[in-house]
Amino acid sequence: MTREGYRASLDDLRADVRALGDDALTQLDDGLTALETGDDDLAEAVIDGDAEINDRYLELEGDCVDLLALQQPVASDLRFVAASFKILTDLERVADLATNLGRYALAAERPADEVDVRAIGADARDQVAAALDAYEAGDAEACRAVAARDDELDAHCQRASERVVRDLLEGEAGEDSWAVERVLDDVSRLLLTIRDLERVGDHGVNVAARTLYMIETDPELLY
Repeated sequence: MTREGYRASLDDLRADVRALGDDALTQLDDGLTALETGDDDLAEAVIDGDAEINDRYLELEGDCVDLLALQQPVASDLRFVAASFKILTDLERVADLATNLGRYALAAERPADEVDVRAIGADARDQVAAALDAYEAGDAEACRAVAARDDELDAHCQRASERVVRDLLEGEAGEDSWAVERVLDDVSRLLLTIRDLERVGDHGVNVAARTLYMIETDPELLY
């Protein structure tokens, strides 16, 4: 491969990682909409779409391995390829969590309205999107900003979980044991939804951490 071809391969990898991230975020958006509206068709589309994300993830991992094995990059190029390899895993897991939302939407008997899942999801989505922007631009300060705002998302998720449990304890399901079972099922799904959205934000922090190390060899966000 010529030097020009090698640089083009690195540029293509950056663009492909960003594209996979954007598609994972689209999956997340659709999963949140399915939860909010009870749209079973959209939920099924999110679940079915995960296979394509997985295939592209494996293909891009293969591209990273080829660059490492065949081109033997050094210094900043080596950090870029290694970071991209790690970031791909986080993006694939964001898509997996979006698939979970689709499954929760199908299982729920009614849209979730006890807490503002859409707002939590928007915060988590913004965290991943900001991390992708930082990766694409090579912006170290933007990486630190992503990590700094994670505490806000964690607190939002904590408050939402506490509200769900409080509503369960204060509510009345009557004497019907099946009614109690349905309430518990709904509560369990909602708590899992909040947990998964918090994890989406965590993956955004991971993307920012790998990007910061790529740019400055600074491991402060890795631990």
